Amino acid sequence: MNTSLLAAALAAVVASTLAGCDRPTGETAPQAEAPDTDSAAAPAPDATAAAPATPPTDFNQLAQRLVTQSAAVKEGDLVWISGRPHDAALLESIAVEVRKAGAFPTIQYSSDELSKRLFFDVSAQYDSQADGWGTALAETADVVINLDNGTSENLFEGADPKRVAARGKANEAIGQAFMRNNVRTVEVGNNLYPTPWRAERFGMDAAALSKMFWDAVNLDYAELEARGEAVRKALAAGDTLHITHPAGTDLRLRVQGRPVLVSDGVLSEADLERGGASASVYLPAGEVYTTPVPGSAEGTLVVPHWYYRGKAVDNLTLTFKGGEVTALSGDGPGFADMKADYDAVDDARKAQFAFFDLGINPNVALPAESRVGNWVPAGTVTVGTGNNTWAGGDNSVPHSITASLPGASVTLDDTPIVDAGELKL
Repeated sequence: MNTSLLAAALAAVVASTLAGCDRPTGETAPQAEAPDTDSAAAPAPDATAAAPATPPTDFNQLAQRLVTQSAAVKEGDLVWISGRPHDAALLESIAVEVRKAGAFPTIQYSSDELSKRLFFDVSAQYDSQADGWGTALAETADVVINLDNGTSENLFEGADPKRVAARGKANEAIGQAFMRNNVRTVEVGNNLYPTPWRAERFGMDAAALSKMFWDAVNLDYAELEARGEAVRKALAAGDTLHITHPAGTDLRLRVQGRPVLVSDGVLSEADLERGGASASVYLPAGEVYTTPVPGSAEGTLVVPHWYYRGKAVDNLTLTFKGGEVTALSGDGPGFADMKADYDAVDDARKAQFAFFDLGINPNVALPAESRVGNWVPAGTVTVGTGNNTWAGGDNSVPHSITASLPGASVTLDDTPIVDAGELKL
Protein backbone atom coordinates (compact mmCIF):
# COMPACT_ATOMS: atom_id res chain seq x y z
CA MET A 1 0.00 0.00 0.00
CA ASN A 2 1.69 3.12 -1.05
CA THR A 3 0.63 6.23 -2.79
CA SER A 4 1.10 8.79 -5.40
CA LEU A 5 -0.24 11.21 -7.81
CA LEU A 6 1.62 9.67 -10.64
CA ALA A 7 -0.78 6.84 -10.27
CA ALA A 8 -0.97 6.25 -13.90
CA ALA A 9 0.83 3.00 -14.52
CA LEU A 10 1.92 1.71 -11.24
CA ALA A 11 0.76 -1.86 -11.22
CA ALA A 12 3.67 -4.10 -11.22
CA VAL A 13 4.48 -2.17 -8.14
CA VAL A 14 1.52 -3.08 -6.01
CA ALA A 15 2.17 -6.77 -6.01
CA SER A 16 5.81 -7.30 -6.74
CA THR A 17 7.03 -3.93 -5.61
CA LEU A 18 4.92 -3.14 -2.65
CA ALA A 19 5.76 -6.63 -1.51
CA GLY A 20 8.93 -5.03 -0.27
CA CYS A 21 7.05 -2.85 2.18
CA ASP A 22 3.78 -4.71 2.59
CA ARG A 23 3.11 -8.19 3.70
CA PRO A 24 2.28 -11.03 1.35
CA THR A 25 -1.17 -10.80 -0.20
CA GLY A 26 -1.76 -14.45 -0.89
CA GLU A 27 -5.52 -14.29 -0.32
CA THR A 28 -6.60 -17.11 1.98
CA ALA A 29 -3.39 -19.01 1.50
CA PRO A 30 0.31 -18.38 1.26
CA GLN A 31 1.72 -17.43 -2.11
CA ALA A 32 5.06 -16.50 -3.52
CA GLU A 33 5.19 -12.85 -4.43
CA ALA A 34 3.95 -12.86 -8.00
CA PRO A 35 2.96 -9.98 -10.25
CA ASP A 36 -0.57 -9.43 -9.08
CA THR A 37 -2.00 -6.00 -9.68
CA ASP A 38 -0.47 -4.42 -12.71
CA SER A 39 -2.80 -1.53 -13.34
CA ALA A 40 -4.08 0.85 -15.95
CA ALA A 41 -3.67 4.59 -15.97
CA ALA A 42 -7.31 5.52 -16.41
CA PRO A 43 -10.69 4.09 -15.35
CA ALA A 44 -12.53 1.74 -17.66
CA PRO A 45 -15.00 3.67 -19.81
CA ASP A 46 -17.94 2.06 -18.05
CA ALA A 47 -16.38 1.84 -14.60
CA THR A 48 -19.35 3.15 -12.62
CA ALA A 49 -21.76 0.78 -14.33
CA ALA A 50 -20.19 -2.09 -12.43
CA ALA A 51 -21.00 -0.59 -9.03
CA PRO A 52 -23.66 -2.49 -7.06
CA ALA A 53 -27.14 -0.97 -7.04
CA THR A 54 -27.35 -1.31 -3.27
CA PRO A 55 -24.03 -0.66 -1.51
CA PRO A 56 -23.19 -3.24 1.19
CA THR A 57 -22.36 -0.39 3.58
CA ASP A 58 -22.49 3.41 3.69
CA PHE A 59 -19.58 4.19 1.35
CA ASN A 60 -19.52 7.90 2.15
CA GLN A 61 -19.25 7.27 5.88
CA LEU A 62 -16.66 4.54 5.38
CA ALA A 63 -14.62 6.73 3.03
CA GLN A 64 -14.56 9.53 5.59
CA ARG A 65 -13.18 7.18 8.24
CA LEU A 66 -10.62 5.68 5.88
CA VAL A 67 -9.31 9.08 4.90
CA THR A 68 -9.28 10.82 8.28
CA GLN A 69 -8.57 7.95 10.70
CA SER A 70 -6.96 5.07 8.84
CA ALA A 71 -4.85 7.06 6.37
CA ALA A 72 -4.49 10.27 8.40
CA VAL A 73 -4.69 12.30 5.17
CA LYS A 74 -3.45 15.87 5.56
CA GLU A 75 -3.88 18.99 3.48
CA GLY A 76 -1.60 18.91 0.47
CA ASP A 77 -1.03 15.12 0.52
CA LEU A 78 -0.79 13.24 -2.77
CA VAL A 79 -3.07 10.22 -2.44
CA TRP A 80 -3.09 7.24 -4.78
CA ILE A 81 -6.27 5.13 -4.69
CA SER A 82 -6.49 1.78 -6.48
CA GLY A 83 -9.03 -0.92 -7.08
CA ARG A 84 -11.24 -2.66 -9.62
CA PRO A 85 -14.06 -1.06 -11.64
CA HIS A 86 -16.68 -3.05 -9.73
CA ASP A 87 -15.76 -1.02 -6.63
CA ALA A 88 -15.91 2.32 -8.40
CA ALA A 89 -18.51 3.78 -6.02
CA LEU A 90 -16.30 3.30 -2.95
CA LEU A 91 -13.14 4.40 -4.76
CA GLU A 92 -14.81 7.60 -5.88
CA SER A 93 -16.21 8.29 -2.40
CA ILE A 94 -12.67 7.95 -1.03
CA ALA A 95 -11.39 10.39 -3.66
CA VAL A 96 -14.04 12.94 -2.70
CA GLU A 97 -13.14 12.68 0.99
CA VAL A 98 -9.46 13.10 0.13
CA ARG A 99 -10.18 16.31 -1.72
CA LYS A 100 -12.43 17.54 1.11
CA ALA A 101 -9.37 17.20 3.35
CA GLY A 102 -7.46 19.53 1.04
CA ALA A 103 -5.41 16.69 -0.43
CA PHE A 104 -5.10 15.53 -4.02
CA PRO A 105 -6.55 12.16 -5.07
CA THR A 106 -5.99 10.07 -8.16
CA ILE A 107 -7.79 6.81 -8.90
CA GLN A 108 -6.22 3.92 -10.72
CA TYR A 109 -8.49 1.21 -12.01
CA SER A 110 -7.23 -2.23 -12.93
CA SER A 111 -8.70 -5.64 -13.70
CA ASP A 112 -7.73 -9.25 -13.31
CA GLU A 113 -7.53 -9.63 -17.08
CA LEU A 114 -5.18 -6.65 -17.41
CA SER A 115 -2.96 -7.94 -14.63
CA LYS A 116 -2.77 -11.30 -16.36
CA ARG A 117 -1.98 -9.84 -19.78
CA LEU A 118 0.70 -7.52 -18.42
CA PHE A 119 2.52 -10.66 -17.33
CA PHE A 120 1.84 -13.22 -20.02
CA ASP A 121 1.68 -10.87 -23.03
CA VAL A 122 4.86 -8.94 -22.20
CA SER A 123 8.28 -10.25 -23.21
CA ALA A 124 10.48 -11.79 -20.53
CA GLN A 125 13.26 -9.47 -21.66
CA TYR A 126 11.69 -6.74 -19.51
CA ASP A 127 11.36 -8.78 -16.33
CA SER A 128 14.61 -7.38 -14.94
CA GLN A 129 13.46 -3.76 -15.32
CA ALA A 130 12.58 -1.95 -12.12
CA ASP A 131 9.18 -0.37 -12.57
CA GLY A 132 9.72 3.26 -13.55
CA TRP A 133 6.42 4.54 -12.24
CA GLY A 134 6.92 2.66 -9.01
CA THR A 135 10.31 4.23 -8.50
CA ALA A 136 8.88 7.71 -9.09
CA LEU A 137 5.89 6.91 -6.93
CA ALA A 138 8.00 5.96 -3.94
CA GLU A 139 9.59 9.39 -4.01
CA THR A 140 6.36 11.34 -4.57
CA ALA A 141 3.40 9.73 -2.87
CA ASP A 142 2.20 10.50 0.63
CA VAL A 143 -0.64 7.98 0.93
CA VAL A 144 -1.82 4.82 -0.83
CA ILE A 145 -5.29 3.37 -0.33
CA ASN A 146 -5.75 0.03 -2.06
CA LEU A 147 -8.88 -2.12 -2.35
CA ASP A 148 -7.52 -5.66 -2.51
CA ASN A 149 -10.48 -7.02 -4.42
CA GLY A 150 -9.19 -9.26 -7.19
CA THR A 151 -11.80 -11.83 -8.14
CA SER A 152 -9.54 -14.63 -9.42
CA GLU A 153 -7.39 -16.81 -7.17
CA ASN A 154 -5.58 -18.61 -10.00
CA LEU A 155 -4.78 -15.59 -12.15
CA PHE A 156 -1.14 -16.57 -12.67
CA GLU A 157 -1.66 -20.26 -13.23
CA GLY A 158 1.13 -21.44 -15.53
CA ALA A 159 3.44 -18.49 -14.87
CA ASP A 160 7.13 -19.30 -15.35
CA PRO A 161 8.65 -19.43 -11.85
CA LYS A 162 11.88 -17.85 -13.09
CA ARG A 163 9.95 -14.89 -14.53
CA VAL A 164 8.02 -14.44 -11.30
CA ALA A 165 11.26 -14.43 -9.32
CA ALA A 166 12.92 -12.01 -11.74
CA ARG A 167 10.12 -9.45 -11.49
CA GLY A 168 10.14 -9.64 -7.73
CA LYS A 169 13.91 -9.13 -7.58
CA ALA A 170 13.76 -6.19 -9.98
CA ASN A 171 11.25 -4.32 -7.87
CA GLU A 172 12.58 -5.08 -4.38
CA ALA A 173 14.29 -1.69 -4.08
CA ILE A 174 11.02 0.10 -4.82
CA GLY A 175 9.35 -1.54 -1.85
CA GLN A 176 12.28 -0.52 0.30
CA ALA A 177 11.90 3.07 -0.89
CA PHE A 178 8.20 3.15 0.01
CA MET A 179 9.09 2.01 3.51
CA ARG A 180 12.06 4.37 3.84
CA ASN A 181 9.97 7.33 2.72
CA ASN A 182 7.21 6.55 5.25
CA VAL A 183 4.45 6.36 2.68
CA ARG A 184 1.20 5.82 4.58
CA THR A 185 -0.69 2.78 3.34
CA VAL A 186 -4.18 1.41 3.83
CA GLU A 187 -5.28 -1.95 2.46
CA VAL A 188 -8.99 -2.73 2.40
CA GLY A 189 -9.32 -6.49 2.04
CA ASN A 190 -6.82 -8.28 4.27
CA ASN A 191 -7.56 -11.63 2.57
CA LEU A 192 -11.24 -11.31 3.54
CA TYR A 193 -12.66 -9.25 0.65
CA PRO A 194 -15.97 -10.92 -0.29
CA THR A 195 -15.66 -13.14 -3.38
CA PRO A 196 -17.48 -16.39 -4.24
CA TRP A 197 -14.30 -18.49 -4.16
CA ARG A 198 -13.24 -17.07 -0.81
CA ALA A 199 -16.68 -17.71 0.68
CA GLU A 200 -16.36 -21.33 -0.45
CA ARG A 201 -12.94 -21.65 1.22
CA PHE A 202 -14.38 -20.30 4.46
CA GLY A 203 -17.44 -22.56 4.31
CA MET A 204 -19.78 -19.53 4.17
CA ASP A 205 -22.34 -18.27 1.73
CA ALA A 206 -21.41 -15.09 -0.11
CA ALA A 207 -23.96 -12.91 1.73
CA ALA A 208 -22.67 -14.00 5.15
CA LEU A 209 -19.07 -13.29 4.17
CA SER A 210 -20.01 -9.87 2.81
CA LYS A 211 -21.82 -8.94 6.02
CA MET A 212 -18.96 -10.13 8.22
CA PHE A 213 -16.42 -8.25 6.12
CA TRP A 214 -18.17 -4.89 6.08
CA ASP A 215 -19.15 -5.15 9.75
CA ALA A 216 -15.50 -5.79 10.58
CA VAL A 217 -14.28 -2.89 8.47
CA ASN A 218 -16.73 -0.64 10.33
CA LEU A 219 -15.64 -1.83 13.79
CA ASP A 220 -15.15 0.71 16.58
CA TYR A 221 -11.42 1.33 16.23
CA ALA A 222 -11.11 2.89 19.69
CA GLU A 223 -12.04 -0.42 21.29
CA LEU A 224 -9.63 -2.26 19.02
CA GLU A 225 -6.83 0.19 19.88
CA ALA A 226 -7.19 -0.58 23.58
CA ARG A 227 -7.22 -4.33 23.03
CA GLY A 228 -4.23 -4.12 20.70
CA GLU A 229 -2.17 -2.11 23.14
CA ALA A 230 -2.79 -4.64 25.93
CA VAL A 231 -1.63 -7.52 23.73
CA ARG A 232 1.34 -5.50 22.45
CA LYS A 233 2.57 -4.83 25.98
CA ALA A 234 2.31 -8.51 26.89
CA LEU A 235 4.34 -9.63 23.87
CA ALA A 236 6.90 -6.85 24.32
CA ALA A 237 7.51 -7.96 27.91
CA GLY A 238 8.11 -11.61 26.98
CA ASP A 239 10.88 -13.68 25.48
CA THR A 240 10.02 -17.18 24.22
CA LEU A 241 6.94 -18.15 22.20
CA HIS A 242 5.93 -21.81 21.88
CA ILE A 243 3.33 -22.55 19.18
CA THR A 244 1.56 -25.90 18.92
CA HIS A 245 -1.33 -27.25 16.85
CA PRO A 246 -3.10 -30.65 16.74
CA ALA A 247 -2.02 -31.10 13.10
CA GLY A 248 1.61 -31.31 14.18
CA THR A 249 2.98 -27.78 14.48
CA ASP A 250 5.54 -27.45 17.28
CA LEU A 251 7.58 -24.25 17.01
CA ARG A 252 9.65 -22.17 19.39
CA LEU A 253 11.08 -18.71 18.76
CA ARG A 254 12.38 -15.79 20.76
CA VAL A 255 10.98 -12.25 20.50
CA GLN A 256 12.71 -10.45 23.37
CA GLY A 257 13.69 -6.93 22.38
CA ARG A 258 11.93 -7.08 19.00
CA PRO A 259 9.51 -4.30 17.98
CA VAL A 260 5.84 -5.24 18.44
CA LEU A 261 3.37 -3.53 16.10
CA VAL A 262 -0.42 -3.27 16.10
CA SER A 263 -2.85 -3.00 13.20
CA ASP A 264 -5.85 -1.40 14.88
CA GLY A 265 -7.40 0.50 11.97
CA VAL A 266 -5.97 3.92 12.91
CA LEU A 267 -2.76 5.77 12.13
CA SER A 268 -2.03 7.66 15.34
CA GLU A 269 0.47 10.47 15.74
CA ALA A 270 2.80 7.97 17.39
CA ASP A 271 2.48 5.65 14.38
CA LEU A 272 3.27 8.50 12.02
CA GLU A 273 6.27 9.52 14.08
CA ARG A 274 7.67 5.98 13.99
CA GLY A 275 6.96 5.67 10.26
CA GLY A 276 8.05 2.66 8.23
CA ALA A 277 5.98 -0.42 9.03
CA SER A 278 4.01 1.52 11.67
CA ALA A 279 2.49 3.67 8.92
CA SER A 280 0.40 0.83 7.45
CA VAL A 281 -3.19 -0.19 8.16
CA TYR A 282 -4.86 -3.43 7.09
CA LEU A 283 -8.67 -3.56 7.12
CA PRO A 284 -10.47 -5.38 8.59
CA ALA A 285 -8.05 -4.54 11.39
CA GLY A 286 -7.14 -6.49 14.47
CA GLU A 287 -3.60 -7.88 14.64
CA VAL A 288 -0.51 -7.67 16.81
CA TYR A 289 2.74 -8.82 15.21
CA THR A 290 6.45 -9.04 15.72
CA THR A 291 9.59 -10.54 14.19
CA PRO A 292 11.86 -13.17 15.77
CA VAL A 293 15.28 -12.85 17.24
CA PRO A 294 17.43 -13.90 14.25
CA GLY A 295 18.24 -17.61 14.24
CA SER A 296 15.90 -18.44 17.10
CA ALA A 297 13.08 -20.32 15.33
CA GLU A 298 13.23 -24.07 15.88
CA GLY A 299 10.74 -26.82 15.18
CA THR A 300 8.05 -27.80 12.69
CA LEU A 301 5.18 -25.95 11.02
CA VAL A 302 2.40 -28.16 9.63
CA VAL A 303 -0.48 -26.64 7.65
CA PRO A 304 -3.15 -29.28 6.97
CA HIS A 305 -5.11 -27.31 4.36
CA TRP A 306 -3.61 -24.70 2.07
CA TYR A 307 -4.19 -23.39 -1.44
CA TYR A 308 -1.75 -22.17 -4.03
CA ARG A 309 -3.28 -20.29 -6.97
CA GLY A 310 -6.54 -22.10 -6.39
CA LYS A 311 -5.07 -25.60 -6.11
CA ALA A 312 -5.07 -27.55 -2.87
CA VAL A 313 -1.89 -28.25 -0.93
CA ASP A 314 -2.24 -30.84 1.83
CA ASN A 315 -0.05 -31.15 4.91
CA LEU A 316 2.39 -28.42 3.96
CA THR A 317 5.32 -28.99 6.32
CA LEU A 318 8.28 -26.72 7.00
CA THR A 319 11.12 -27.69 9.33
CA PHE A 320 13.11 -24.87 10.96
CA LYS A 321 16.58 -25.03 12.45
CA GLY A 322 18.65 -22.02 13.41
CA GLY A 323 15.86 -19.74 12.22
CA GLU A 324 15.74 -21.10 8.66
CA VAL A 325 13.78 -23.63 6.62
CA THR A 326 15.79 -26.83 6.32
CA ALA A 327 13.06 -29.00 4.79
CA LEU A 328 9.87 -28.30 2.84
CA SER A 329 7.28 -30.90 1.84
CA GLY A 330 3.60 -31.29 1.01
CA ASP A 331 1.00 -33.13 -1.05
CA GLY A 332 -1.85 -32.23 -3.34
CA PRO A 333 -2.11 -30.67 -6.81
CA GLY A 334 -0.80 -27.25 -5.76
CA PHE A 335 2.41 -28.30 -4.07
CA ALA A 336 4.54 -28.76 -7.20
CA ASP A 337 3.79 -25.22 -8.42
CA MET A 338 4.39 -23.74 -4.98
CA LYS A 339 7.71 -25.58 -4.63
CA ALA A 340 8.80 -24.56 -8.14
CA ASP A 341 8.21 -20.89 -7.34
CA TYR A 342 10.07 -21.25 -4.05
CA ASP A 343 13.04 -22.95 -5.71
CA ALA A 344 13.22 -20.28 -8.42
CA VAL A 345 14.02 -17.56 -5.86
CA ASP A 346 17.82 -17.57 -5.71
CA ASP A 347 18.10 -15.79 -2.38
CA ALA A 348 18.86 -17.40 0.98
CA ARG A 349 16.65 -14.86 2.77
CA LYS A 350 13.55 -16.67 1.50
CA ALA A 351 14.20 -19.43 4.06
CA GLN A 352 14.29 -17.21 7.15
CA PHE A 353 11.47 -17.46 9.69
CA ALA A 354 9.87 -14.04 9.31
CA PHE A 355 7.10 -13.14 11.77
CA PHE A 356 4.55 -14.06 14.39
CA ASP A 357 1.07 -12.52 14.00
CA LEU A 358 -1.81 -12.78 16.49
CA GLY A 359 -5.41 -11.96 15.55
CA ILE A 360 -7.35 -9.90 18.08
CA ASN A 361 -10.59 -8.94 16.29
CA PRO A 362 -13.57 -10.37 18.22
CA ASN A 363 -16.05 -9.55 15.44
CA VAL A 364 -14.50 -11.80 12.80
CA ALA A 365 -15.20 -15.49 13.25
CA LEU A 366 -14.83 -18.19 10.63
CA PRO A 367 -16.95 -21.36 10.67
CA ALA A 368 -15.45 -24.50 12.18
CA GLU A 369 -15.60 -26.12 8.73
CA SER A 370 -13.45 -23.41 7.15
CA ARG A 371 -10.64 -24.92 5.09
CA VAL A 372 -8.29 -22.01 5.75
CA GLY A 373 -7.66 -19.30 8.32
CA ASN A 374 -7.17 -15.56 8.25
CA TRP A 375 -5.03 -12.97 10.01
CA VAL A 376 -7.61 -11.16 12.14
CA PRO A 377 -10.02 -13.48 14.05
CA ALA A 378 -9.23 -13.25 17.76
CA GLY A 379 -6.91 -16.09 18.75
CA THR A 380 -5.72 -17.00 15.25
CA VAL A 381 -1.95 -17.42 14.88
CA THR A 382 -0.27 -16.63 11.55
CA VAL A 383 3.41 -17.23 10.84
CA GLY A 384 5.56 -17.03 7.75
CA THR A 385 8.92 -17.00 6.04
CA GLY A 386 10.81 -14.48 3.94
CA ASN A 387 9.66 -10.88 3.67
CA ASN A 388 8.93 -9.20 7.02
CA THR A 389 9.53 -5.48 6.50
CA TRP A 390 5.78 -4.93 6.93
CA ALA A 391 6.14 -6.35 10.47
CA GLY A 392 9.11 -4.17 11.40
CA GLY A 393 11.82 -6.56 10.21
CA ASP A 394 14.65 -6.04 7.75
CA ASN A 395 14.11 -8.93 5.31
CA SER A 396 12.83 -7.43 2.06
CA VAL A 397 13.18 -10.52 -0.13
CA PRO A 398 10.21 -10.51 -2.57
CA HIS A 399 8.91 -13.90 -1.48
CA SER A 400 6.96 -15.30 1.44
CA ILE A 401 5.17 -18.41 2.60
CA THR A 402 2.41 -17.45 5.00
CA ALA A 403 0.11 -19.74 6.97
CA SER A 404 -2.71 -19.10 9.44
CA LEU A 405 -3.30 -21.69 12.17
CA PRO A 406 -6.81 -21.45 13.62
CA GLY A 407 -7.05 -23.61 16.72
CA ALA A 408 -3.39 -23.25 17.66
CA SER A 409 -2.13 -22.85 21.23
CA VAL A 410 0.63 -20.46 22.28
CA THR A 411 2.58 -19.93 25.46
CA LEU A 412 4.72 -16.89 26.20
CA ASP A 413 7.44 -17.81 28.69
CA ASP A 414 5.27 -20.80 29.72
CA THR A 415 2.19 -18.60 30.28
CA PRO A 416 -0.73 -19.54 27.98
CA ILE A 417 -1.78 -16.61 25.76
CA VAL A 418 -3.80 -18.67 23.24
CA ASP A 419 -5.54 -21.92 24.13
CA ALA A 420 -6.89 -23.94 21.18
CA GLY A 421 -7.64 -20.75 19.29
CA GLU A 422 -9.01 -18.80 22.26
CA LEU A 423 -7.16 -15.56 23.03
CA LYS A 424 -6.30 -15.36 26.74
CA LEU A 425 -4.82 -11.85 26.88
